[in-house]
Amino acid sequence: MVKKDIKEFEIDIFSLKNSTHEYRFEVKDSFFTLFEGGLVEKGNISVDLILDKTETLINMTFELKGSIELVCDRSLEPFDYPIDLNENLIFKFGEEEKELDEHISIISRDKENINVAQFIYEFIGLAVPMKKLHPKFEESEIDEEGQIVYSSDEDSNDENIDPRWKQLKNLRNN
Repeated sequence: MVKKDIKEFEIDIFSLKNSTHEYRFEVKDSFFTLFEGGLVEKGNISVDLILDKTETLINMTFELKGSIELVCDRSLEPFDYPIDLNENLIFKFGEEEKELDEHISIISRDKENINVAQFIYEFIGLAVPMKKLHPKFEESEIDEEGQIVYSSDEDSNDENIDPRWKQLKNLRNN
């Protein structure tokens, strides 16, 4: 990660009073370049963070809204995939720093800041579906022969079909 670019995602928790604090982050294409080998390279997401600090813990509630660009596994076409997530993280104050599970960590009382960039990146990465299909393929069905039948208006209109494909289609139907 490039330290200079990631600073905007750093929260100074040491000087925060015990109360609720609100933050807003904008995740753009440049954010994804900070992480190597990721599933996502482009996106536009607004992140609203509500941080509630008490004597014993810090509770962070993230609300992510926007879209990321994915590449369809079937057609290799890029498409925008909507993101609408609500995630929670809890940081408990303790003696030694360790992660208890994916949502709860122990941090020392003298920790000065928490950088939320990695958490935001992981939330987005977990939202990427295993099978990335362009929305135009979501309405497709499989016929009795195991062939994919698309139910889009463009495919159902025989006038728009290339005559060569029309002849091949007729051969298959015979």
